[in-house]
Amino acid sequence: MLDPGELYELEPDVPELDGAVLVHGLSGFVDAGSSTRLAIEHLRTTLDSRVIARFDADQLIDYRSRRPRIAFDQDHYTGYQQPVIEVVLVRDQDGTPFLILDGREPDVQWDRFVSGVTELFEAWNVGLAVELHAIPMAVPHTRPVAFTTHGNRTDLIAGERSWKHSVLIPASVGSLLELRLTERGHDTFGLAVHVPYYLAESEYATAAAAMVDSLAKATGLALPSSDLHEAAEQARVQIDEQTSSSTEVAQVVTQLEQQYDAYTAEESNRADLLQAAGGELPTGDELAESFERFLAEHERKDTGDNPD
Repeated sequence: MLDPGELYELEPDVPELDGAVLVHGLSGFVDAGSSTRLAIEHLRTTLDSRVIARFDADQLIDYRSRRPRIAFDQDHYTGYQQPVIEVVLVRDQDGTPFLILDGREPDVQWDRFVSGVTELFEAWNVGLAVELHAIPMAVPHTRPVAFTTHGNRTDLIAGERSWKHSVLIPASVGSLLELRLTERGHDTFGLAVHVPYYLAESEYATAAAAMVDSLAKATGLALPSSDLHEAAEQARVQIDEQTSSSTEVAQVVTQLEQQYDAYTAEESNRADLLQAAGGELPTGDELAESFERFLAEHERKDTGDNPD
């Protein structure tokens, strides 16, 4: 393999980063509601930040597959949007430094790129890598935002569900980075926010705000989110108006609400019984399994299948 260090250039005066958090959410894979992009843009613009490392996009991006934009004004070109992949040093509201790996997901040389990021991770003695991404799910926008967690530090946010089954899914650079860091004994954690599938193609600030709040909870960083919550409230009004104006969409939302509420009531009753009996409360994994069974039972009822 070619030297991964030849893929990036470092800025001078990089401060001490022992134990810092690296947040990554490169664009190009699934980002329902543009939630990851909104969250990362928000952190970069509302907090003190500067680029400390740049990767060579010419070696990593297939321009013919994802053509960059170039501005044309009447009779001449005026500007070119150069693709970037960079590491940004950010300081939270308390002045604590953390890092954001931002930009386009590489099209080629994934192993070499991941080796380069890992090289920087270890050279700076970073303590934790956190992946942010957003997935479309059969959930209503009228209920609290949920997450699926992964990595080797899923203890960081208690109560969130994790996926219990073994499946083969399309890979991303973010997933490969998490795998390689885990193999080298580093702490990794991922937050996949659930976005209502009927809003996956729109900007969904509600999920972005929840993502920033959960990131702060997991890492202890002081991260602002009031602007995102304000945008989420404004969007909620518009979403409710659009939902009420479409009978078909309103029916879908109602069905999702009924499923969500029935599952919540079922688990609440189970918790009450366990407490009365002096038993232990179910874990997040057990709740996720119960939810899967609940949906499967309802599917069998809808199709008339025999549960046996």
